Amino acid sequence: MTAHVPEQTVRTTCPYCGVGCGVLATPDGQGGATVAGDPEHPANLGRLCSKGSALGETLSLENRLLHPQVDGVRQSWESALGTVAGGLRKVAEQHGPDAIAFYLSGQLLTEDYYVANKLAKGFIGTPHVDTNSRLCMSSAVAAHRRAFGSDTVPGCYEDLDEADLIVLTGSNTAWCHPILFRRMVDARAKRGTKLVVIDPRRTQTGEEADLFLGLKPGSDTALFSGLLVHLADTNMLAARFAADPTAGFEAALARARLIVPDRAAVARLTGLTDAEIGAFYDLFARTERVVTAFSMGVNQSAQGTDKGNAIINCHLATGRIGRPGMGPFSLTGQPNAMGGREVGGLANMLAAHMHFAPEEVDRVRRFWNAPNIITGEGMKAVALFEAIQRGKIKALWVMGTNPIVSMPRADLIKAAIAKLDLYVVSEVVADSDTARATGRRTVLLPALAWGEKDGTVTNSERRISRQRRFLKAPGEARPDWVALADVGRRLGHGHAFGFTSTAAVFRQHASLSAFENNGTRDFDLGGLADLSDAAYEANAPVQWPLPKRGGIRPRLFADGRFYTFDGRARFVAVQAPALAQAVSAERPLVLNTGRVRDHWHTMTRTGKSQRLSAHRAVPFVEVHPDDAARFGLTDGAIAAVSTEHGSAELEVMVSAGVAPGSLFMPMHWSDATASKARVGALARGVPDPVSGQPELKATPATLAPVAYRARGYLLSREPVASPPDWWWARAAVAGGWGLLFATQDGSREIAMLMRGLFQGCELAEYADHARGRYRCAVYDGSRLVACLAYAPGEARPDWEAAKALFALDVPETPERRALLSGRAATAMGPVVCACHGVGLDVINAAIAAGAHSVEAVGAACKAGTNCGSCIPEIRKLLPDALARSAA
Repeated sequence: MTAHVPEQTVRTTCPYCGVGCGVLATPDGQGGATVAGDPEHPANLGRLCSKGSALGETLSLENRLLHPQVDGVRQSWESALGTVAGGLRKVAEQHGPDAIAFYLSGQLLTEDYYVANKLAKGFIGTPHVDTNSRLCMSSAVAAHRRAFGSDTVPGCYEDLDEADLIVLTGSNTAWCHPILFRRMVDARAKRGTKLVVIDPRRTQTGEEADLFLGLKPGSDTALFSGLLVHLADTNMLAARFAADPTAGFEAALARARLIVPDRAAVARLTGLTDAEIGAFYDLFARTERVVTAFSMGVNQSAQGTDKGNAIINCHLATGRIGRPGMGPFSLTGQPNAMGGREVGGLANMLAAHMHFAPEEVDRVRRFWNAPNIITGEGMKAVALFEAIQRGKIKALWVMGTNPIVSMPRADLIKAAIAKLDLYVVSEVVADSDTARATGRRTVLLPALAWGEKDGTVTNSERRISRQRRFLKAPGEARPDWVALADVGRRLGHGHAFGFTSTAAVFRQHASLSAFENNGTRDFDLGGLADLSDAAYEANAPVQWPLPKRGGIRPRLFADGRFYTFDGRARFVAVQAPALAQAVSAERPLVLNTGRVRDHWHTMTRTGKSQRLSAHRAVPFVEVHPDDAARFGLTDGAIAAVSTEHGSAELEVMVSAGVAPGSLFMPMHWSDATASKARVGALARGVPDPVSGQPELKATPATLAPVAYRARGYLLSREPVASPPDWWWARAAVAGGWGLLFATQDGSREIAMLMRGLFQGCELAEYADHARGRYRCAVYDGSRLVACLAYAPGEARPDWEAAKALFALDVPETPERRALLSGRAATAMGPVVCACHGVGLDVINAAIAAGAHSVEAVGAACKAGTNCGSCIPEIRKLLPDALARSAA
């Protein structure tokens, strides 16, 4: 039965991770919208995580790029696109078309991606088109192609519901794919599914596991090579799959035996105990329905492709692929990483999952009628930006991504961009680090954001869903494909870029996938190639392959037929793990990077939400207690993390979740949101030799305390620029913005700063300069416009109470006094449940009142009842609170 949806509500798709959740968006008529999960979308069945639930809080036009600019001066679209086309033509004439590069994004819609790829590879004639998906899942792509002959994810989300064992390796699924993790937990409750989590860091996912394996960084291939040996030695192989439909098994098994000749070798290489290894191997061997889900912890490695193939080898050897509840499963990080792969958005692909065999090049050339089609691979992301530095690339068009924050060795990239003859950025926000960089000629093009643009995305299970427009385009923002097609026409290729609608682009994309296919290629959308505009608008989520004849196949390869030239899957003889992390006395630690629960990429969207900013407000580094003691650090102090490539200053979070000798730093903060926190500047980024995906999980590093005279916070209705010598981080708060800072300035200097910043306003102040303490509340009439607290570093002020008071806008006399005293009864503590905005104090109060389980806490205050990603934190609070109440 179809649920009733109000007439003004639009069915669309979440713009965050690769789960691809369906969303119901209802515009409020004032540029905003309410957002709910779509109960009819098969990816999420109505659930949304904290980020998806807060989408309505991220739609403001604050800091939006609304008009084209050339060298910082507003221009018309006609002028800006003329500059782009003229610049590209000039570079091609003077240096050749391969001096032009495009760097795209999994944030783009498939239609945008398709036109960009067609323009560059078919008509400009440059092979140098890559994407930030190179940093995300290109090693999974390479592993799929080596094993299956195609970039095919064999299974679907229903396999998570039907598995009896789910192995999560290199994936903090509870935080990074929360809706899928809830499906896994539901399966455990319904059918007793076991969860094994393999990760060097005990993440929130690891805390929920039935078996956690905290292996050494980079040792995944040793663990899964040992598993392959174990399966062979215990006669657990599927004879049919280890022989007829496959090739290379004996060589792969021989290599596995060479890497780990016995269980002791597995233990030595991984750092796991014999008991831990035996428990995992026995569980995998005796369980028929096994899904092994892997993500960034596997992919973002100098050996990511081999890690993926070591996993796939074990599934091929046991025939656990393509059937319900079993198979290797790559969890993509971005909403349209899969769509970018479909159109050939990676430098080593052409289009429609075709590559560079002569017959494939000829096929695409004829379909596009493309005079300048490329015949070989272009440079992948790391090599591409190195080529800019060397002066080989003269023109770069960046679309929907922020490489100056996210790429490894990002400081070198920032410097290299200044050398470009033409630097074009299609962007939603005006103040991203990448938009603020400049080349010799810089063009900024305003793009449409989520809610304004229209097209399709493909999620991790090959399901294509519509992102639909429900807001008007602001300013002069345009769809990316429209700008690209306009440039194509200006370059003289009007016949190829005469698209009249997004649907027309999709039809051509689908037609190319079916062109001369006849079942020989995995990617086939022939069944959608003739969609009318109206049918495209109404199209429901659908999985590929979807040929013109034959039904949808949610799973592939159970029949033993693959997309290699002989139809047989390939076992891959993987290389031994390179465990030497090049640590030294100078850099004795290994830096790991990743995501936090409530933020996304470089925070250009999530940074607008006060709910999402409340959980982790400042950039931090997780340090094991032993290392904290070794380097003289305490929880909440500030430390400098340094590598060969850069440095950052972060708040210390002492945690036993990271192993001794390891550090963890999140990727989200940029120069727009913090003073010294760009993780990309620190990462060494050694590329995987097969996929080109850079290593982001193991960079040699060192750690040192940084002493500041004082710490404090500043809350204001509008963002306030911090002095250049402060350490700071900016976060959205209810009613405005918060700045957490550390400084060498004295309290008198802070008082002078506030008086200068807020001239013409009334300042209520408390000062104890002898003890280095200062508080200030700023009023414009009766309206509170700012407040600040400053104290010595060891007594840094807590801003939770002040945030609650600041949200009042016009506080009464008791609240005014509380701002200066630093005390208030309305604080709820740091936010734990972002979905419902439930703070630590509220949860502890519920526990003290008798809520002695996660379920009881949820019943009392709603915490943990939506996406469930806060459940591990709630579970950890239970024994502490109960112990306190007993005392």
